[in-house]
Amino acid sequence: MPTRTSDGGVRDKCEHAARRLLGLSELRPGQLDAMTSLAEGRDTLVVMPTGSGKSAVYQVPALLLPGPTLIVSPLIALQRDQVEALRRQRHDEKATSVDASTPAGRRAATFEALRAGETEFLFCAPEQLARPDVVRELAEARISLMVVDEAHCVSSWGHDFRPDYLRLGSAAEAIGRPVIAALTATAAPPVREEIVERLGMRDPLQIVRGFDRPNISLSVRRELSDPADALVAAVLEQPSPGIVYTATRRRTAELAGRLAEAGLRAEAYHAGLRRGERDAAHGRFMAGELDVVVATSAFGMGIDKPDVRYVFHSEIPGSLDAYYQEIGRAGRDGDPAEALLFYRPEDLALQRFFTGALPDTETLEQVARAVADTGERKAGAAREAGVERKVLRERAGLSARRLTMLLDLLQRSGAVCLETRRVTPVDGGPGPAEAAARARELAERHREIERTRHEMMRRYAETRDCRRRFLLAYFGEDLGEPCGHCDTCRAGTAREPVRGEGPFPVHAQVEHETWGPGEVIRRDEDRLTVLFEDAGYRELLLETVVDQHILREPGS
Repeated sequence: MPTRTSDGGVRDKCEHAARRLLGLSELRPGQLDAMTSLAEGRDTLVVMPTGSGKSAVYQVPALLLPGPTLIVSPLIALQRDQVEALRRQRHDEKATSVDASTPAGRRAATFEALRAGETEFLFCAPEQLARPDVVRELAEARISLMVVDEAHCVSSWGHDFRPDYLRLGSAAEAIGRPVIAALTATAAPPVREEIVERLGMRDPLQIVRGFDRPNISLSVRRELSDPADALVAAVLEQPSPGIVYTATRRRTAELAGRLAEAGLRAEAYHAGLRRGERDAAHGRFMAGELDVVVATSAFGMGIDKPDVRYVFHSEIPGSLDAYYQEIGRAGRDGDPAEALLFYRPEDLALQRFFTGALPDTETLEQVARAVADTGERKAGAAREAGVERKVLRERAGLSARRLTMLLDLLQRSGAVCLETRRVTPVDGGPGPAEAAARARELAERHREIERTRHEMMRRYAETRDCRRRFLLAYFGEDLGEPCGHCDTCRAGTAREPVRGEGPFPVHAQVEHETWGPGEVIRRDEDRLTVLFEDAGYRELLLETVVDQHILREPGS
């Protein structure tokens, strides 16, 4: 994306503030550009690896912009860690958080301090912004900067998708539409596009830096049967601590038991455990009291332990987005670390199952009709548009998560408008039957894209070319030469990059008659990998593309 010319004065102020307030004598690539953009009042999407200083990116402009800063973060433990870190930087009274457990008296005092300008940084979870009292308090506080941490959670393409994040765009409008900073450690191009769209970001500067983690060695072992024995043996060869990811809760207990029998301090972690059990396991791992945690993807954000020496996967994940995020928890201290995937082709079927069933048209129409029928209702002497989500959920007999997913589809079909707590029909929008049909089509398209993501994960596992180059190409980054230290490079099967000009180079914009516009993300000697906006990732034989004119450049 083209960037605007920044005001040199603002840039200098950011650099000075980073030195004076945060003690940063040298900024990393992308940090100053992001700080300057936000300080100038421009929405900014920042994709940088963990440990590259994303927190500083919002802290500096926050202290330069008038008004307090709101940081939306999905984990309460992570919020508290960030509050403590800010307080250690001599912002003693300027950082605080509110969550569902905050007592009413403290909550009131927190918002009073925010309005009075005594608090600069307020952390909260996305579900807090579904509360009318919180939205009202934030609007009165005149928030100048809204930071969405772990922004990939807003994307249905994202591996950590959370429906509560879908409300953040309307919440931003409700509190006065401050400048928006969206931060994440990993986001493939489709995820970045969806973050911008769903948060309602306006002409955002997008700063994407360095997906490569060269200290992490990438390897895949293809297995014909249950890899439990091979996994236990591989773990025993590694220095501790480490993480083993697996697909099911039952499998976490099974593998943790096997590792404990082998003499390791091992525990299982998954979302089905009681909160106290999860917190205790997390605490022991962070304190160095465990050698290995065997976990589902629930053991994720907030695991910022620098000395994790390996991340192993006993089954193939559903996408490279998820895989990259999980292996990125290894080697954050910069020392060598191992990422090993145990791959059985039949495990792909489990990931396809996790993609989930399509919403039925009847339920979609039922929800759309319920919104349309309650478009206006009397509230005293006034008339109030729409219906509360809680009422709609009770009438439809749906869970809050399920209803949020359906409403998102109906919003994208043009039938409803989502506010923080209310749903209103769109004037002149499609009727319930047409809206349901459009929403179903959107869901079908999304599932097809999910299938292409599974296919890219399979290709990563089966490639004999440089594995690191394949992984980085998925995220839109061209490594060029083979890395030299993944398993395929060590085996001597990685190929040299295609030389010369040739048709359809990496990053070329193309169009397909059926799949529409796309971008070439990888070019091999005999094939292209193209990311299509509406059809996902597709691999095409170069000879067929050229002979049959399957692709063309836009406008040609």
